[in-house]
Amino acid sequence: MNGWALRSRLFVLIIMPLVFVAGLAAVARYVMAERTSQRLYDNTLLAVALTISRDVVLSEGDLLTEQLLDSLTNALGDPVYYRIEGPEGRFVTGYSDPPPRPDGADVLSGIPFFYDAVSLGKPVRVVTLREFIAEPQFGGWVTVDVWQTVNQRDALSLELLVQSIVLMTTVIGAAALLVWFGINLGLRPLLQLREAVALRSPDDLGPIRRVVPKEVRNLVGAMNSLFARLSDAFAVRDAFISDAAHQLRNPIAAIQAQAEAATTAPSEEDLRSRVVELAETARRTGRLTQQLLSMEKARGRETSDKWQAVDIRALAEDLAKRFAERELRRNVSVSFKLSGDECPISGDPVMLSEAIENMLDNASRYGCPDGGDVGLELAFDDDAVVIRVVDSGQGIPEDLRDRVFDRFFRMSGDASGGCGLGLAIVRKVAEAHGGTARVAEPTSGAAVEIRIPFDGRRSKLVM
Repeated sequence: MNGWALRSRLFVLIIMPLVFVAGLAAVARYVMAERTSQRLYDNTLLAVALTISRDVVLSEGDLLTEQLLDSLTNALGDPVYYRIEGPEGRFVTGYSDPPPRPDGADVLSGIPFFYDAVSLGKPVRVVTLREFIAEPQFGGWVTVDVWQTVNQRDALSLELLVQSIVLMTTVIGAAALLVWFGINLGLRPLLQLREAVALRSPDDLGPIRRVVPKEVRNLVGAMNSLFARLSDAFAVRDAFISDAAHQLRNPIAAIQAQAEAATTAPSEEDLRSRVVELAETARRTGRLTQQLLSMEKARGRETSDKWQAVDIRALAEDLAKRFAERELRRNVSVSFKLSGDECPISGDPVMLSEAIENMLDNASRYGCPDGGDVGLELAFDDDAVVIRVVDSGQGIPEDLRDRVFDRFFRMSGDASGGCGLGLAIVRKVAEAHGGTARVAEPTSGAAVEIRIPFDGRRSKLVM
């Protein structure tokens, strides 16, 4: 999302509720003002009705003077009409066709009754007042009807509506300007941060050290943590590429030289000999490539979501059986031993299989080059499982027991054709599962073991 889109989105999210609230406020203000106007006009109409009734009584039933009607019309803004009935509905004075009263209307003594009606095709507002007058000519109950057109009321209502719209539009406009200014001012540090990050080169993964508002400090901290992890990952990648190039350069050159030598073999016997050497070199190169990929696979699956409860006993027993079948022709005897109460562990079965296979292969390759015994032992204790592989070889010197887990490390005099990555993979898998790898103290030969806790400590894998 670019800066303008972010500003526009925040602006809309803030202004739209204000517009809605302003609309409601304008409607409420209009309704309240109209009710106030209605009440004022009704009170004025009632005062006119009282004035008319008193004037008619004093004039003994004569019509209102033109001067009084003109004064009332000028004061109210709309023409005023009236009708007065004496006792028993007798017409006294005024207009003979008053607006009809609503059905069921009950006019009580001394209480004005207001209603809306239509007179001569125009909407009017009517007040009816019933009073008892003690006067010789009008002795009895007198009913006064006074009505007025509502043009002035409608004009006032329209004026109030326009005023409300203008007022709220002014308020919303001023609020919009202030909000837009505030958004630009508030987002300036964030937009400057975005521009600074955009201007970085692809190789610049250093931490962001700009001063930012406290609301985005956690975001900047997360970005710095990501940069640090990316930097570490790129360093590991570069190291792998460098190691792979260094380790593969000589075997590939040897394959090329042996292939060229095979093409110039003087006899079929020499050709066969050179092809055998070429095949052995290719096999070793393939083994080296496989180990390099296994190392990277172990590293790549550290942050995967493939962790599950693993039946380590079934996994180890199956690997031991397959390894025994493969090593049988080399006169290597393979055994499997189990101790303790079985318990599943949390981990990646692919990575664990890779580690156990490398431990077995390492024991066979270095401990039993001419045949011997290899044992896979599984020991469960209170909080972890120990996977140990022992062989009947000459063992590992004490001063080299830590170094054998280094990548590409091979002991002097090693003629097995290994590439020095097997135990490095074993340690990587053990550490990925929150465990450890070490060379144990055997009674004879060599013993390599890894210790995996039951909970897997998966949190350690987030890099």
